[in-house]
Parts: sequence; structure tokens; C-alpha cells
Amino acid sequence: MGESKPLDLQSVIKSAEGGKVAIGHFNISDTVALRAIFEAARELKVPVMIGTAESERSFIGPQQVVALVKSLREEFNYSIFLNADHTHSLEGVKEAVAAGYDEILFDGSKLSKEENIRQTREVVEYVKSVNPKILVEGEIGYIGSSSGILKEIPAGAAIREEDLTTPEEAKEFVEKTGVDLFAPAVGNLHGIFANAPKPRLNIEKIRAIKNAVKIPLVLHGGSATTREDFVAAIKAGINIVHINTDIRVAWRKGLEEALKEKPDEVAPYRIYEHAVQEIKKVVSEDLKIFNLQ
Repeated sequence: MGESKPLDLQSVIKSAEGGKVAIGHFNISDTVALRAIFEAARELKVPVMIGTAESERSFIGPQQVVALVKSLREEFNYSIFLNADHTHSLEGVKEAVAAGYDEILFDGSKLSKEENIRQTREVVEYVKSVNPKILVEGEIGYIGSSSGILKEIPAGAAIREEDLTTPEEAKEFVEKTGVDLFAPAVGNLHGIFANAPKPRLNIEKIRAIKNAVKIPLVLHGGSATTREDFVAAIKAGINIVHINTDIRVAWRKGLEEALKEKPDEVAPYRIYEHAVQEIKKVVSEDLKIFNLQ
């Protein structure tokens, strides 16, 4: 990244948008994953986003993870940012704002359209009144809520064509809420599906929504997305891609390998190193795809 001051998140997203690439967003709940993700991004010299959903940040601590990410940004003069992923209440939003997050996703995707718009607008008004630099993301369309290995598609998930986000819905939502970023349901689903093909994205839908809203788009459920769809989706207008389940699977794989190879080891850092390397493999591969030009 050179010696220049790291850009703010909004500038980094605009740069990605202009370059037809996407920023990788990876969720964590411990410092093992954070170290692996940051090392992968630094080696490739690309900006990166860290995410903590409500359950994840309740474990690692909202103020603690903010301090960790900020320390990496300042020590290494690097464009690394933190998102309060899938926040479901105004109280949770206020907590993230107070802690110092760079972005907040208010997830009202399971609410009615009218209530989602009302609550998201309330969140935007609050966040901008406290700190206009914090970006707010809104979401339409339920795509599941579990970042794990699933046996079946979650009940109510938007997978049928008639359930996907339409350009008209997206435009109305963005105009009435004032969000900075928008996450549509375009065939993407959270989690990984065992013994089932990966969901396919509706690329034309992404392109139409991008043309309708004119703001950066976020793709959730990246762990269940094919490489081919990633490339096409980014070209069509996706600017940030979320990955979580793949990180968790890699963490466990590395841990199990370490315990198998070193059954008598009790030093955590010697065991965790395997998890770091497994996560780095996943993150590096994804970041290379996201930054293809």
C-alpha cells in the first residue's frame, strides 16, 4: 500500500467500483482468523474488510475487535476496515457506533417491506447524526441466517425467481432509507450445503439492480458461490463479497490437523498456526478472484 495514509472505507469502495473489482469481507470471532485474513490481504496488497455479526462480536467483544483492527490499520498503514455484520436492532446499532465500527449492516430482511424501510431509515438517521463517516448497509430478501454446513435450504429463503429482489424494490428501498450500501437477494444463500450443488446467482438481476440503485452492492453468502458466478457478479456490479462459513471450516480443519499431528502439544499458538495457514489459503484464493481485472 506504500507509505501514503490508508483511504477511508467509502473511498476504497468507490475505487473498487471503478476498477470492477470487489473487496473481500471475512467474518471472525477470534484473533486467529484476524491474523490469517490480514496476512493474506497484505501479501496480495489489497484492502480488506473484517466482519463480526452479533453473536461473533458478543464473543470477541465489540470494543476489543475495533481496537484490534484499528491497531493493524495504524501499525501497518493499511486499508483494513470493520463491519458490524447482521445487526438486527437499533440497540445493537448504537453499540457498534459507540465502539467505533466503520460500517453497520442493519438486517431487516425478515421484516415486511414497509417495516424494513422504516427501521432501516431510523438506523441511517441515527448513525449519520452521530458520525456521518460510518457507512450503513441495508438488505432486502431473506437468504438464511446460518453460516454453517446445512443439509437443506432454510425455510423461507429467497431462491425462487419471484422471491428475488427486483430493481423496483431495490430503488424504492434505497431512496426511502438513504443507505450507503445495498445487499439484494439474487440467488445467494448463507452457509454451505452438504451433498447439494452450490446456488447460482442471477447475474442479470444484479446488473439491473445496480443500474436502478446507483450505489455499491454487497453479496452475502459467498461461501456457497461458484468462482464463475463471483467473476460475473463483480462485473455486473457487486462491490463487496462476504465470506464466513469457509473461514469457519478452514479454522476447524487446521485445528484438527494440528491436534492429530501434535497430540501432546499444549501451547495454543503452536496449534493455532495450522488454522492460520488453512484460513490464509481460503482468503488468498478468494481475494485473487475478487480482484481479477
